[in-house]
Amino acid sequence: MRHKMLQIVVVTATSALAVGCAEKKEAPPPPPPGVKVATVLQRDVPIYVEAIGQTRGSTEIEVRARVEGFLQTVNFQEGNPVRKGQLLYTIDPRPLEATLAQAKGALAQTEAELARARQDVARYEPLVAQNAIPREQYETALAVQRASEAAVEAAKATAERAQIDLGYTRVLAPDDGLVGKTEVYPGTLVGRGESTLLTLISQITTIHVRFTIPERDYLYFARRREARGLSGQAPTLPFELVLADGSVLPDKGKLVFVDRNVDPETGTILMEAAFPNPGWIVRPGQYARVRAAVDMKPGAILVPQRAVSEMQGVYNVAVVGGNDTVEVRMVTPGPRIGTLWLVDSGLKAGDRVVVEGVQKVRPGLKVKPEMVTIEEGSAAPAGPTGETKGEQG
Repeated sequence: MRHKMLQIVVVTATSALAVGCAEKKEAPPPPPPGVKVATVLQRDVPIYVEAIGQTRGSTEIEVRARVEGFLQTVNFQEGNPVRKGQLLYTIDPRPLEATLAQAKGALAQTEAELARARQDVARYEPLVAQNAIPREQYETALAVQRASEAAVEAAKATAERAQIDLGYTRVLAPDDGLVGKTEVYPGTLVGRGESTLLTLISQITTIHVRFTIPERDYLYFARRREARGLSGQAPTLPFELVLADGSVLPDKGKLVFVDRNVDPETGTILMEAAFPNPGWIVRPGQYARVRAAVDMKPGAILVPQRAVSEMQGVYNVAVVGGNDTVEVRMVTPGPRIGTLWLVDSGLKAGDRVVVEGVQKVRPGLKVKPEMVTIEEGSAAPAGPTGETKGEQG
């Protein structure tokens, strides 16, 4: 019995010793999470006024039928350049030829009546001087002559009008440009009751873009001009035209028109800029972005947009310190520039920010950083009010 009790005590002591050793041995800490880290970009960033616009020709000409008749021929290839004076359409001239012949006949008749009235006046003039005929007869002949002269002038005008109308049966290009599609085809009756639209011609050697900008951007622009002593003068800032594929037209443009009023319904103002268009690359009706640099922000800090987290209007960036420990900083973001975000405050040059794995980190956490490079890509311009103008619809 005594031997059995001793065995129980030994087993109990051994178990307690094993439990104590297990408690003293701690589990190894988890390895630091891997995150991708990049050094912030620092460069001078131009501040732009930018808007979405639609292109149009420097001149948009409506070609219309000026006389009534059946269309006979279409004499141009749609969508091709045309020259001033080039034949575009022919309208059946026969009714107008008949009208012209009738007007010429009426003119010949009035000219004959005028010749007879002049003969009467010439014959009566010496007779009235000799009191051989009543003066009233002579004065009547004079009145008939004047009436015949007026009738001849009216007949001439009618014949000239008929000649002009006959000329309108050959529809010519009023100027050089790019002709659009035809709106009518042979056999169509045109010009009845109204001047039928036949086609459009656009002059696109210089392409124009009409666009609107918000009132506050206009005010920003106007105040910048006033601060530079340019108040009352036309803006001279060079404009850029960004096409739908992201390419920029090589030649800079200039502002040619600012509307007189701000649209009270949209709070925007209409503007128009003109750009050289060599090779006629840009066509009317295209959507494009126009922009002009109105200021420069030197030494701006840029980070990828995915590095910035937002909650209830508060923006934060995870910064990795020298000992690879995370610090979460509150930042003030500026405008978006392509895939990047300009940071007005909260970061400085040389800071390393987490660009991938932000959801894994927390303040004070040690991480395993993998350095990557921020790709600027095709950076869009920054708007003066801190918004991405390129995102406007």
